[in-house]
Amino acid sequence: MNINPILNNGLKKDLEFCLRTIKHDRLFVLVDENTEEKCFPLLQDTGLINNAGRIIIPSGEKNKSIETLEKVWTYLSQHEATRNSLLINLGGGLLTDLGGFAAATFKRGMCFVNIPTTLLSMVDAAVGGKTGVNFLGLKNEIGVFAPADFVLLDTEFLKTLSPENFLSGYAEMLKHALISSDKNRQEILAFNLDEINYNELSPLLITSVGIKEKIVEEDPKEKGIRKALNLGHTIGHAIESYCIETGQPVMHGYAVAWGIVCELYLSLIKLGFDKQKLIKTTHFIRENYGLFAFDCKIYDHLYRLMQHDKKNENAGSINFTLLKDTGDIKINQIASKDEIFEALDFLREF
Repeated sequence: MNINPILNNGLKKDLEFCLRTIKHDRLFVLVDENTEEKCFPLLQDTGLINNAGRIIIPSGEKNKSIETLEKVWTYLSQHEATRNSLLINLGGGLLTDLGGFAAATFKRGMCFVNIPTTLLSMVDAAVGGKTGVNFLGLKNEIGVFAPADFVLLDTEFLKTLSPENFLSGYAEMLKHALISSDKNRQEILAFNLDEINYNELSPLLITSVGIKEKIVEEDPKEKGIRKALNLGHTIGHAIESYCIETGQPVMHGYAVAWGIVCELYLSLIKLGFDKQKLIKTTHFIRENYGLFAFDCKIYDHLYRLMQHDKKNENAGSINFTLLKDTGDIKINQIASKDEIFEALDFLREF
């Protein structure tokens, strides 16, 4: 599987290149209610999608579902899409995940292009070839590996984001920095999140995407080193699923940030990760992402959710990606229930 070719030369120029390169009989654009209002006009202004069919789905994590997926398939079928058609996914991670899965499975696979409109989707969901939907309350339980034909990056879309949405994506940039180098980690921790300079953000964004792409190219189907990208996600996904269950959903990046706190703590007690780096990263997360308010009564429930994690290779054991140091990645690390609860104690008290 090839990684996603990334284009970053301006929306109109990149879109023109994609439409010229991918031969197609029909063109479709998938948006949700938010991106139709805030982002679709930027795409429309290029003058390149005048004849495209527009598929509009509801926004919100609860709509990352089989039911919504069926609506996309139905629209494509009713409007005579073929395996030679092209789908453009314009939106955040929910939309590129669902749209990619819809394209990968319709007629056994049609071409698709991702145009991520959130920071989270730019550095995470839209690149790397993972697609899917939630099922039975579990994140991305159903899906396939299917890389987009192209991914178009344009920071102009980021100006439409709320601070919370921006921070959600920035947590993934922090994760990439932790699995990369101290230089990148320090740059990410030092970036001014109160007054965002998009010119200064752009090289950090490209570096972050490059870290993920390099790993995905080496291990596209997550048999080995790609598991490095799961730092913070084993506990983070459990927190995210729990919050959805209880009707108080949190943004993905916030759950990942809290998961990073726990998993760096596990890295400290199991692999000797530097305590000062843990403290500095933890303080950064507390200052920007606040606290996940919970008590020990839900530990067992979170543990059960972790047991459903797709990275687990043996029944009854929880698999983690941990760090011996910044950039020194140790995959397939098993933590005991007591160690996990100790990490949750650390998160609750930090």
